[in-house]
Amino acid sequence: MNRFNTVISLIFLLSLSYFADADPLLAVNDEQSINLSPWLYYAQDSKLTQIDEVINLNASLWSRIDSTFNQRLAVDPFWIKISLYNATEHKIRRYLSLANPHIDKINLYHIQPGQAPIHIEMGDSYPFSQRPIAHNNFLYKFDLTPEVLHTFYARIETQGSANLPLSLLSPEQLVKDTETESLYQGLQLGALVAIGLFSLFIALTTHSYSYSYYSGYVLSATLLVATLQGLSFRYIWPNFPLFEPILIPLLIPITLTFALMFSEKVLQLKYHNLRMLRICRYSAATVFCLTLVTPFIHYSVALKINIVAVLITTLLLMVIALTLSLRGHKLARLYTIAWSGMLTGALVTSMMYLGMLHLPIMHQTPIMIGLSFEIIFMAAVLAIRYNDERKAKLKIQQEALKQAQRLRQSKEDALKIEANSNERLEQMVQERTLELEIALRELNEANQKLTEQNTVDSLTGVKNRAAFDKRLLAEGRLSRRQQTPLAVLMIDIDRFKAINDTYGHLAGDHALKIIAQALKQNLRRPSDLVSRFGGEEFAMILPNTSLEGALTVAESMRETVFQLPLSWERNTIPLTISVGLYAEVITDDQDINSLVDRADKALYRAKNDGRNRVCVYTPELEK
Repeated sequence: MNRFNTVISLIFLLSLSYFADADPLLAVNDEQSINLSPWLYYAQDSKLTQIDEVINLNASLWSRIDSTFNQRLAVDPFWIKISLYNATEHKIRRYLSLANPHIDKINLYHIQPGQAPIHIEMGDSYPFSQRPIAHNNFLYKFDLTPEVLHTFYARIETQGSANLPLSLLSPEQLVKDTETESLYQGLQLGALVAIGLFSLFIALTTHSYSYSYYSGYVLSATLLVATLQGLSFRYIWPNFPLFEPILIPLLIPITLTFALMFSEKVLQLKYHNLRMLRICRYSAATVFCLTLVTPFIHYSVALKINIVAVLITTLLLMVIALTLSLRGHKLARLYTIAWSGMLTGALVTSMMYLGMLHLPIMHQTPIMIGLSFEIIFMAAVLAIRYNDERKAKLKIQQEALKQAQRLRQSKEDALKIEANSNERLEQMVQERTLELEIALRELNEANQKLTEQNTVDSLTGVKNRAAFDKRLLAEGRLSRRQQTPLAVLMIDIDRFKAINDTYGHLAGDHALKIIAQALKQNLRRPSDLVSRFGGEEFAMILPNTSLEGALTVAESMRETVFQLPLSWERNTIPLTISVGLYAEVITDDQDINSLVDRADKALYRAKNDGRNRVCVYTPELEK
């Protein structure tokens, strides 16, 4: 009779649920797991804050939760309800499990006929210790008594996703699901932590920027994944719920920044494409700026901005990798394969968050799967690059070793030759010493002659222009130090071009030699210098000589040249010279150059005044 009454009651309740769709009723049997999401109804009204008001709410105000509602971000607070009925003849224990660890606040009310409502507050806005059961998901344990209707109301407040993956689990299924989830999370996070720490240790030992950025990328991604799975809140900062709405918008741009910097290094953009390098660096700087902005804006807005940043960054790196792959870059091909998983996961997650795609899974699941694939495969890419670098270094070391062996062999051969030659060298040492002394004397004489040749004009036998410049600088500094006058004479052969045109260049060369020797022989002091300045022009340096003394020497030189007998092929050639001079006490290096310039201006005046004369520089020549 009891079984018959139970069946009748169940049929009545099910028919009531059928005709009043807004009052959901789910018959529970011995199934280990039931997805309650299709049975959930919600009501959204900011004025509804008390459970009594919600219980008495008109049925027409309740709506069934669909996939579109589950994909929304930052919805206003809303109520959900579901009624459960034990369809068995015995009491069963069940757990309500909400597998979205990022719900801010959950006010759960358990209503049973004839009993006071049970009220529980949960959410990541409260310390983790406030949860009735220590678990990553939100759990509530209760017993279903036969023929008793259990109704659950929950007020939901969240800034993130409104997805409500609510399920009813038996204790055995809860243990099984927890073990499976822990195994999956342990494998995923364990692999990420191992890869991150391994890369960090390599970066510390090798000082590699690639491994440094990669370790930063992996470790920040690991913390992000742990936060998305609710593990960070449970184990790292259980008593600081304020971190929850900040860390995810903060970790995403940090992870992207490291990803961009690592990609720049592993793809060697510095050597392959400078434009891509600049784009990558500008993108990294832009994404890093998000870490300074997102903590201060609304969580949902920051989350949407980060979703767009993830999508753009992923597409950008994919385009760069594909471009380099088409150009034959070996690592870029592997990088493309690795990043394709991240791109796929990012696209699916972004489309789910933005309401463009509806799937019966958590929003972050695709990107976490893609991220895990990308990081593990990227570790292989980095290992291949490290292996290539190791082989290159090994090859260089082997070449260096071979070179060292060749040098050592050459050294041994040289030592053998030296040992064999020591006796003969000892016998020849005295003879060689004598020959060396003779050779050194001859070499010294040759060096002196060579030095002399380098400073002597090969045609005229007097000093050349280089010797003149060097001597002028030295005598100028001596004049400045001793405050003695220094005179410079600029001498030019009159009508020298006519000699070349009339008698030929050989006659001109002969005239240059005759005049140069005459000027040289008329020098009175060893410190005086005559040199060929260029062409048919000569220059003289008279140290410690006043303007009057220089004028006397110039007139003597002019007279000597005028009286020179020069004949060529039975033709007598008249020779005259024009002389310009200037003398002064040198005060700085600039005065040294002005000596030559002013003497040259005086020479120009002597030529214009009729040649065969001496002209002294005066300030009027500057006009």
